[in-house]
Amino acid sequence: MAASSVCRAAGCISSRALLRGSRAPPGLWSLTRRGSTASYAQVLHNIPETQVTTLDNGLRVASEQSNQPTCTVGVWIAVGSRYENEKNNGAGNFVEHLAFKGTKKRPCPEFEKEVESMGAHLNSYSSREQTAFFMKALSKDLPKAIEILADVVQNCSVEDSQIEKERNVILQEMKENDGSLSDVVFDYLHATAYQGTALSRTVEGTTANAKHLSRANLIEFIETHYKAPRMVLAAAGGVNHKELVDLAKQHFGNVPYEYKKDAVPVPPHCRFTGSEIRVRDDALPLAHVAIAVEGPGWANPDNIPLLVANSVIGHYDLTFGGGKNQSSRLATIAVENKLCQSFQAFNTCYSDTGLFGFYFITDALNIEDTLHCAQGEWMRLCTSVSESEVKRAKNIVRNTLVAQLDGTTPACENIGSHLLNYGRRISLAEWDARISEVDARTVRDVCSKYLYDKCPALAAVGPIEQLPDYNRIRSAMFWLRF
Repeated sequence: MAASSVCRAAGCISSRALLRGSRAPPGLWSLTRRGSTASYAQVLHNIPETQVTTLDNGLRVASEQSNQPTCTVGVWIAVGSRYENEKNNGAGNFVEHLAFKGTKKRPCPEFEKEVESMGAHLNSYSSREQTAFFMKALSKDLPKAIEILADVVQNCSVEDSQIEKERNVILQEMKENDGSLSDVVFDYLHATAYQGTALSRTVEGTTANAKHLSRANLIEFIETHYKAPRMVLAAAGGVNHKELVDLAKQHFGNVPYEYKKDAVPVPPHCRFTGSEIRVRDDALPLAHVAIAVEGPGWANPDNIPLLVANSVIGHYDLTFGGGKNQSSRLATIAVENKLCQSFQAFNTCYSDTGLFGFYFITDALNIEDTLHCAQGEWMRLCTSVSESEVKRAKNIVRNTLVAQLDGTTPACENIGSHLLNYGRRISLAEWDARISEVDARTVRDVCSKYLYDKCPALAAVGPIEQLPDYNRIRSAMFWLRF
């Protein structure tokens, strides 16, 4: 897609790696690319300071300034499908689709031309707990970018004609998503793990809702959730914080902060249930399987040891090559025994809960062996993971931090998400300090807390006849010790 474009990201930001998007501005990245002798610690501490200001209406304004000709600015809102019910599930995704179809001030053609004329890139996404609208533009165009974003958030054109056009787009998108088996499996995993709760529902909603959501439903959703205290205006790159705050006061100062009946919407409690969903389809060439236990929420310090634990397990993809001499013990086993096409560990966090799990793709004959080896690695994390493995895993995590130090857009996303998830921006130096405190005993203790003798949730799609029954899978969540 051209640099000058208006587009929509359908993906969500559900942190399968806790530090996803933890990147610093390009100025810092240059230290690692130009033969600099700066140490790793110096690199982490040279990240620009995050400045945060709260407006009178509760909207938070946060920025990191670096000497760049471009900037990324966006609005992060604490709202997603978790705040919906069965009748309006999909409303947030629908509103996000409509956001770039023009506003009350800017009809669709003028809106698109204005963004194109700036050479800017406008994007958005929605997830179960967050919605974001952001723009990458030249630093000199920051005032115009903020004006457009404010217009999108406050004056989205919810007209019947646009709703009907976008309804067809959403229905087509839902059909296409059904073809992505990884997305299907993770939706099934949420459906069984959080059955009967808001987290069991998909971001896109049901087909029936997509066909029947009305203008009144969408307006009610916006008026209920698009409130200033639930918003963060974040910016990174060539931005001046004082200028950003002044622009925020001008364009976002009138965003409402009061709720009807003085009732602030809060995410409903979502209980985890050990259970399973199996969708057998022998016509599919490969089986897709995800298994998870309940993990911690965003702010829980246990996430750091779990992140290290996931790095011990590692990941593998047959198409990427790689032989048996890999740091991941499970990857070595997978290569030597030709167990699977790919696997990955994940840690999906929400405000008060999460899914800590393992996802793999394999053929019909190797399902049982792959699952057996994966659960064996889980038990080994609880009982006998070594200091050398943890040390190597910590270095992998640190390498991920340094490798992701480029780009104003991921830095801006990181700022916005951090303020919503943690209430503050957590620096890479602080992440590094937390990682340094982890040792093998910490990993064993934390993994035992979440994995050992726990009832998992499982979702499987494809030729899964050889998948063991749930009782056998449950019995592999502990080892008999004599």
